[in-house]
Amino acid sequence: MTLSTTKQTVPLGLLFSTTGTYGSVGQAMLSGSLLAIEEIAAEKQFDFAFEPVIADPGGDLSRYTELAQTMLEDRSVTHVVGCYTSSSRKEVVPVFERANALLWYPSHYEGFECSDNVIYIGSSPNQHIVPLAGYMLSVYGNRIYTIGSNYVWAWESNRVMRDIVETHGGELLAERYLSLDDTDVEWIVDEIRTLKPDFIFSTLIGASTHAFLNRYTEAVRQGELGDCPAPPIASCNLSETELQHVDPQARAGHFSSSVYFQSIISPANSLFVSQYKARFGAANVTSVDAEASYNAVHLLARAIQKAGKHDVASIREAITECTFDAPQGCVRVDPGNFHCVLTPRLGRSEENGQFEVIMGGHSPLSPDPYLAWFDAKHDVDAWSVFKDSSNASEAATPAQVVK
Repeated sequence: MTLSTTKQTVPLGLLFSTTGTYGSVGQAMLSGSLLAIEEIAAEKQFDFAFEPVIADPGGDLSRYTELAQTMLEDRSVTHVVGCYTSSSRKEVVPVFERANALLWYPSHYEGFECSDNVIYIGSSPNQHIVPLAGYMLSVYGNRIYTIGSNYVWAWESNRVMRDIVETHGGELLAERYLSLDDTDVEWIVDEIRTLKPDFIFSTLIGASTHAFLNRYTEAVRQGELGDCPAPPIASCNLSETELQHVDPQARAGHFSSSVYFQSIISPANSLFVSQYKARFGAANVTSVDAEASYNAVHLLARAIQKAGKHDVASIREAITECTFDAPQGCVRVDPGNFHCVLTPRLGRSEENGQFEVIMGGHSPLSPDPYLAWFDAKHDVDAWSVFKDSSNASEAATPAQVVK
């Protein structure tokens, strides 16, 4: 597909760190955005085409602010699809608020934010961590170990997990953090060996994730954790993209709570995967981050089409009346908080770097970014949003890292 040369063009900022410690995820998000831009240009129903304005902060927070300001002030950009980490989002939100522009944020996140200048495309905590917590507590036990990257995504996610676990009589054995580029995980594995949790909750990203999965699996395979079953690793951000950077023998047996997996069987997803691979190479995989960025561009295009213009006020009004038949299923923006209605799924990773969807996929769930509707004491069965899957009975059998 090629960009139209006859349609009116609308500048669209793409602000992703395609280099740096989480550069592989940033590249997937950029690729998803570019694929959608090319599709919009090729579709006759749209009388406009997006002109991508691309910037790579390289994972440097100060560069996010600088590049966002350049896009909005010097490049006449009003809409930007961008940011992966919550720290980068929080860094640029004031820039968008001052300029009265819109950030289309495609990443799953920890919640507890609602800016008039952000459309939150990724999943909220009630759509990922809450059902994951309920599932892991019900199937594996309530003694947990948490390890995360040292920034707000991990802090808040671990706080929510801790609250749920402790409310139900469980115990947080340890809460540990690594800097974003830290790959020294030996002491983490040593501590897990000593504490023997029922499961591990990981909010690590980038190179830290790769190092931890590799070393932990090596310890399991070599019998370093003893004769007891190895505690499974559960995450809300482990994706196909990151598994590509993990040793094949370290890929299988991990749980991920997500609204999208490449293995979803549907006409929309089959088309998305085939077009993505045709455009970026057969070896590339789709992921929740690539898909959410793709969705963001398509939703924006539909809002512009409906409003007939692309100023922020018009788009905020129009977007709540738009839907998109996304690869994950129908996606729409909730008018109450400008977060997306999405469908939770639980996946178990396989050695080929893909996920088997073992639960969920049938029930869209409204976003609750502040967990205002969630009662940790009475809603431990929140993982019931996973239970609609015909594969639910299969998921009741605990899975371990393969030795």
